[in-house]
Amino acid sequence: MLFPFPAVFKRVRDSCGKGFREVDEIWRAGNDVMTTNLTKPMSKKLLFAIILVTIGAEVLLYLTRYSTMANTLYDAVMVSSFFIGWKLYRRLGSPHDHPKTKRQHALQFTGAFLLFFLGSMVINVFSTMTLEDFNTDYDHYVQNYTSVQTYMGTDDDDGAHPAKPIWSFFEKVDTIGYDLYTDTLAGLEEVWRLGYIILLLVIFKKVFPRRWESGRRDIFLMTALFLTSIIFGIDHTLDKEQPWSIKMGAIVTFANMGFLFGLLLLWTRNLWVIVLVHALYDITATLSWYYVDYAVELFALVVLLIHVILFSFEKSNQRRLSRESGMIELVQAPEIIHNVE
Repeated sequence: MLFPFPAVFKRVRDSCGKGFREVDEIWRAGNDVMTTNLTKPMSKKLLFAIILVTIGAEVLLYLTRYSTMANTLYDAVMVSSFFIGWKLYRRLGSPHDHPKTKRQHALQFTGAFLLFFLGSMVINVFSTMTLEDFNTDYDHYVQNYTSVQTYMGTDDDDGAHPAKPIWSFFEKVDTIGYDLYTDTLAGLEEVWRLGYIILLLVIFKKVFPRRWESGRRDIFLMTALFLTSIIFGIDHTLDKEQPWSIKMGAIVTFANMGFLFGLLLLWTRNLWVIVLVHALYDITATLSWYYVDYAVELFALVVLLIHVILFSFEKSNQRRLSRESGMIELVQAPEIIHNVE
């Protein structure tokens, strides 16, 4: 054949197509197992607790506009969501999954954090370029809050005495401690997300029983993820009144962030890894805004170095196990042949 390129192209296309089909089948089979686990029968108490953490938390978040007690109750719901997450996190996995080592769990965390860091950078650039009102309002909020946190003047009525800083030790502890506390609680919003996904999947299972039983439930899972992301964006506008231009900017920005968190949750299938990623990202973002410049970027650099080191150790360990497995097979092969003879 003078021109073999069409045949070569066809062979490559067929092999790639087969590979993609196999990956797609594995992905769908894994999702079917996961959706089955997520919608397993649950007690009425657990169902009530999920509704409290999802819908109840949103009602309390809206009421924080008018009541400081609602804010306290919202924090209490977020704390209690840890125990609900402890009941739910096993549903993301499968009993047939191989248990992961501590190093593999650490690699899951570092990989998920780096992916979210890169994705959040893209989202922030998009918001900066397209959502001008939201971006300007957010910058003013950060600048005003930072100036209040770092320095507050107190003048006498006659203006004779200059303003003086209020940074006493306990004021620093209260300010920084409260910021870290709220950021840590923000990580538990991933329990909220998982709870909402479960509620939506249960509804889809009841409303579309034929499609559900036929398998191929990816559309239900992705629809639940998309809806929870939109709700996540809306929730970031509930606690205070805002102009519509700023509100829509917040919804779009935080919905994209929520969708990214949801994808990472489905990828890792590890609730606590994503809770930790969410909490640490919020903590480092707060440090960047108010206390330490480029804290997020510096932390991401440290995580990258740890990821590279752990990945190198994991690959080395896999090669060692592969060699040992090959040696065992070579030793056992003569025995098998002898037994056959």
